[in-house]
Amino acid sequence: MRITVAILFCLLHSVVFAQYDKEKKVVIDDLDKKFPEYSEIAKEIWDYAELGFLEEKSTAVLQNLLEKEGFKIDKGVAGMPTAFVATYGSGKPVIGILAEYDALPGLSQQAVPTKSPVVEGGNGQGCGHNLFGTASSASAIALKTWLEKNKKSGTVKLYGTPAEEGGAAKVYIARAGLLDGVDAVINWHPSSQNDASAQTCLAVKQGMFKFYGRSAHAAAAPHRGRSALDGVEAMNYMVNLMREHVPQESRIHYVIKKGGEAPNVVPDYAEVEYIVRSPEVDGVKDLWNRVVKAAEAGAMGTETTVKIEVISGIYNLLPNETLAKLQYANLKKVGGVQYTPEEVAFAKKMQESFGFEAPPIEEAQKVQDYKLGFFPASTDVGDISWLVPTVALGTATAVPGTPGHSWQNVACSGMSIGFKGMINAAKVMAMTGVDLFMNPAYLTKAREEFETKRGKDFKYESLVGDREPPLDFRKSK
Repeated sequence: MRITVAILFCLLHSVVFAQYDKEKKVVIDDLDKKFPEYSEIAKEIWDYAELGFLEEKSTAVLQNLLEKEGFKIDKGVAGMPTAFVATYGSGKPVIGILAEYDALPGLSQQAVPTKSPVVEGGNGQGCGHNLFGTASSASAIALKTWLEKNKKSGTVKLYGTPAEEGGAAKVYIARAGLLDGVDAVINWHPSSQNDASAQTCLAVKQGMFKFYGRSAHAAAAPHRGRSALDGVEAMNYMVNLMREHVPQESRIHYVIKKGGEAPNVVPDYAEVEYIVRSPEVDGVKDLWNRVVKAAEAGAMGTETTVKIEVISGIYNLLPNETLAKLQYANLKKVGGVQYTPEEVAFAKKMQESFGFEAPPIEEAQKVQDYKLGFFPASTDVGDISWLVPTVALGTATAVPGTPGHSWQNVACSGMSIGFKGMINAAKVMAMTGVDLFMNPAYLTKAREEFETKRGKDFKYESLVGDREPPLDFRKSK
């Protein structure tokens, strides 16, 4: 009898998974059919290469695409003109998808394997966000079509998030409560490999320390001056002494932005920009407070004053292994990126420019083994992940070994290698969405893991406080 029950259970399981695969094939076929259209959209955003909070054309392309597909568009959300939320459907579950589209300054590049700027000193999609926004929108549309065909209830929300490169727009979206009621968030990022492991990263806080002194003639009346630059240097000296007494994984970076105009004039104004990082939010808060004390002490000792402006603050990622393992299984089904002979030639030529031994080109075809990982950088997805169970993946949109934020990355993001990785990401996200719509038990388990890791007493407090989004941080001075 036990054997019979076990056999029946296995048969039932097989039927369920066969049905899942059948439903997923619907979204895969839909995305394959629209691949040329999505490639054109990605190339259009690549051509615009608009910087953070200035992505007027890029956001319009994605909004128009989604609106044409029946999504309701809320524009200019959370005080950011180029941010938006596109919503389709009604009822539970509510699945969110993140989309980015900003470029980087100084990385203009043609879609060729040798360094060839389109415009010298111009902008370029050095992190592949043209692919990011397009794939996310494509997966949202594929899920919308699937819900429609199956007459299922549920909601898809696509979050258009500008200015990831320094503007931390997702922090303001999180602070504005736009994630309220969302059951899970699906996310991805362009990469040079295929990976859907659960990961965490460093929390970060960034700000400007502005010192004010009193100018004087540095030779005739130095005693009448109070050097703002002395305040900056005193602060920096104390912070550098502090490095011996911080946790091993912490990071502190600074740069003097202004230090005076002429050496024979005691500077009455100087400023230094600091970034502090730590694996946990509480660690960042503690480290930041110590840096602030050094600034206050520097001002006190030099008889200057200091004003502190917080520019940005981001939580570390809160990994969710329930969702990560689910998305990893879908990535394994989709697989990696297959190169044509022309793409192999492109890749080999590009790898000659790296200056280091690159991984084999065949790495683009592989899926990395699943693991609980850590990367020593920061992302504004961190704040989202502390509000809603969040999952992410990376697909090989760039030649194996390609450095991030490089002209090589820009080149890959504007041609077929990037587009192939992009559509793979769209497939994996849409397949994961189908899993969550068809089996809400995944969401229940993901929420339980989320609540356990976050802690019952957790209360979200943005690290940027009540400051407004820095909408002009990429504008030419």
